[in-house]
Amino acid sequence: MLLTPRTRTHGPGSDASRPRTRTGRRRQAAALLASAVAVCLVAAGAPAAPLGVGDRLFPYLGNPGYDVASYDLSFTYPGTNSKPLQAVTTIDAWTTTSLDHVNLDFAHGEVDSVEVDGEPAAFTSAAEDLVVTPEEPLTEGSWMRITVRHTSDPVSAADRDGGWVRTADGLAMANQADAAHLVFPCNDHPSDKAMFTIRVTAPNGYTAVAGGLPAGVDRAGRATTWTYRTQHPMATELAQVSIGRSTVLHRTGPHGLPVRDVVPTKDRAVLEPWLKKTPDQIAWMEGKVGPYPFETYGLLVAEADTGFELETQTLSLFERDLFAEPAYPKWYIESIMVHELAHQWFGDSVSPRTWSDLWLSEGHATWYEALYAQEKADRPIQARMKAAYGSSDRWRAAGGPPAAPKVPDPGQKTGIFRPNVYDGAALALYALRQEIGRQAFERLERAWVSGHRDDTATTTDFVRLASEISGRDLGGFFEAWLYGKKTPPMPGHPDWKPTAPAK
Repeated sequence: MLLTPRTRTHGPGSDASRPRTRTGRRRQAAALLASAVAVCLVAAGAPAAPLGVGDRLFPYLGNPGYDVASYDLSFTYPGTNSKPLQAVTTIDAWTTTSLDHVNLDFAHGEVDSVEVDGEPAAFTSAAEDLVVTPEEPLTEGSWMRITVRHTSDPVSAADRDGGWVRTADGLAMANQADAAHLVFPCNDHPSDKAMFTIRVTAPNGYTAVAGGLPAGVDRAGRATTWTYRTQHPMATELAQVSIGRSTVLHRTGPHGLPVRDVVPTKDRAVLEPWLKKTPDQIAWMEGKVGPYPFETYGLLVAEADTGFELETQTLSLFERDLFAEPAYPKWYIESIMVHELAHQWFGDSVSPRTWSDLWLSEGHATWYEALYAQEKADRPIQARMKAAYGSSDRWRAAGGPPAAPKVPDPGQKTGIFRPNVYDGAALALYALRQEIGRQAFERLERAWVSGHRDDTATTTDFVRLASEISGRDLGGFFEAWLYGKKTPPMPGHPDWKPTAPAK
């Protein structure tokens, strides 16, 4: 996610514009279940209560006791944003402990019925959890299928920061960080990635697109159903569905990669000069970190005032005004496009195990955004990093150090998206490159995205790999840069000093 600056008088890069995510999974599920004990225990006979996997920043997101393999989502759009969508969510999962009830994250929808393995199940709500009680307890290591028939309400979600985004002609999704469960029942934490099948039925005249590749279009009377499937696991916060009077534009990226963009039909000609840049941007990123990790890519340009751009997997969400606002320089718009593209490697393919690991996503996306601006628009990365160094102590005081962001206010999903996890984290990467040298740093970047592809990873994993590739223990270096209250000296730049806060 990159927050778009709303104050046009500040230049890009200023404080005001900055910022405007199976074997291994079995291991992580066990670790997260252990940490969840501090939040709430899964206990036989316990009353319905909200659970969580123990995330420090969002303690009630996710649910212990199972590992989702796949979601099958079906939405029926009524042709207006003033009424809820009818929806069916089917979840296939493995239990990782014995369960007499299963918690799903879900809010802002009415549940009509729930089935577990084809049999009716009792259900109730507990805060923002849907608590499902099957007829028979589920044993550890068993396969379960939960089917929930429910509504998905863009009107109710409008009072919350995320979920359905109402556009000028339909809907899109913005689920980062804690809002997927405003749209569909799920295990709403990036530690539990899964495959997705998404079906959308809408009145004729609308076009529906979702993450992944097309898997069928069925027209029946006055409605059309579009089906999409992912070919790689995805975190719930990265799911995307677009419904609108849109045009889908197709082009080809490197190695025959299908690139599709979804734009308001009336804006097709205006947006084309920007959209045609994507294949070359993909090639540029591949030259830095290796092959593009997914089955397709493209931009979803929405006529909506979101205040951010978002790296939804294979189909990044952009505000139309980013491309239409004349105050934004050309180089800046292109670098923001690369920011969301870089997230496909950093944040989407390699997802943060916890939300405290967010710096690995946003810091890397900011790094490649800045590197692209340097190489393509002569905007020196060193100058940007020196400016960030001057602000870093202030950012740490306000938002916490890069790998330990402060807890957001309740209901404020963008609360963790502060400058410390954007330019502050990119500054730590710059310091690392200064410390270990350019060649080792570039080997690390490639090894990181290839070694953790389609999985989740932690700050500890990154420190371990960096130490291995550099040939020395970097634990102390990272402790200071990622967790220190004060910004350490910059290797190679002893003259860089923090800027004193204004009095």
